[in-house]
Amino acid sequence: MNYQKLRQLKDKNYFSTREVASVLDVKTESSKVICLRLLKRGLLIRLKRDFYILRERWDILTEEDFFNISNILQVPSYISFMSALTYYEVSTQVYRNFFENVSVKRTKDFEVEGTIFNYYKIQKDLFFGFIKRDNFFISEKEKAFVDILYLHSLGRYEFDLSSISLNKLNKNKIEKFLTKYPIKTEKFFNKIWKN
Repeated sequence: MNYQKLRQLKDKNYFSTREVASVLDVKTESSKVICLRLLKRGLLIRLKRDFYILRERWDILTEEDFFNISNILQVPSYISFMSALTYYEVSTQVYRNFFENVSVKRTKDFEVEGTIFNYYKIQKDLFFGFIKRDNFFISEKEKAFVDILYLHSLGRYEFDLSSISLNKLNKNKIEKFLTKYPIKTEKFFNKIWKN
């Protein structure tokens, strides 16, 4: 009975125990118990503490839905690196069940049902160059490339340069972003950019 009522939330990518309490007209403490029972029965998936999704919803999520979930697993964050470049069709690499993000909190991985949500911490003053698209935050394609260069120049990120179509990136925009990054990142860019 409770599960059928929760299916009213099926259009949401995730929900909290507070929302469950509202839909079921129970106290929040009771909603936590209900969620745990549904979790044990395999009807819910826990995304993180106090956030759940219906298993039936998880099975039909789009890439954009996963991006939205990425944004809430660690706040604030935005999609970047190869995940963003693949989304913009700048990279030929395709990652399945792996989403890369920039965060100002911490470097961390979340694993949910075999899907990895990866977060790289950067300095607060480098947390820019992203846009809101539909219901998720994603870096501009040039910023995703600069984020890659930055972490690579620090020895914290490996990537296949040959998988990136540099001609789909705006060099002037990249250079503008690079003015806020350490000189080491700019030197690496100048080394690999052929034009």
